[in-house]
Amino acid sequence: MISTQDWADTQRLWDYHQMGHTPRPCSVAIGLGSHDLGVADAAVDLYRRGMAPLLVFTGATSPTTRERMPRGEAVHYRERAIELGVPDSAVMVEPRARNTGENIRFSRHLLADAGIEVSSVLLISKPYEERRAYATARKLWPDVEVVSASSPMTLQDYADSIGDARMVIDMLVGALQRLLIYPDQGFMISQQVPSEVVAAYERLCQGGFTSRLLRDEEGHVLSQARR
Repeated sequence: MISTQDWADTQRLWDYHQMGHTPRPCSVAIGLGSHDLGVADAAVDLYRRGMAPLLVFTGATSPTTRERMPRGEAVHYRERAIELGVPDSAVMVEPRARNTGENIRFSRHLLADAGIEVSSVLLISKPYEERRAYATARKLWPDVEVVSASSPMTLQDYADSIGDARMVIDMLVGALQRLLIYPDQGFMISQQVPSEVVAAYERLCQGGFTSRLLRDEEGHVLSQARR
């Protein structure tokens, strides 16, 4: 059962995860691989609008995408983009990355090896991964301007598209945990997390929306270091 309070707390996390950036023309658009082909669709839409002359899709496979995207997330994204009319010459593939940090690092190396100068990146992710992707890119690629983007949709629309509202809540909770703990591990820049967002996150954890949380070897949920 998902209560009214659970859904209100999830909405608060959803709103925080989104950066609210206005898309603008950038040197390149990078689509981060996942189970969600909507990322590729968003990248194609931005390409058509003239927001980037080149698309890079990055991602290998994960337990959640191995069956759905057996050739790798980036490869399936590329196929989707070409199916929607993007020229093959405007798409590059980075097929090895298995996490957000590798998405950024490997894409950066791919572009450098191709001799492509990058001053700004349109970083395209799932809607609830915008802030995580932004914070990771700012840490690992600090000399470029990062503009976050995703498919414009409401929380309800996204949950309906996935078909499993509880899993969506679990994913939003897991993404918030990473924003809290990854800066201390050097994986991303630190960002201010409003107290009301932390409170919503903690209530959802107490409510059992914990399947995407990182845990230590003893099974304890990893938490932000006390200061």
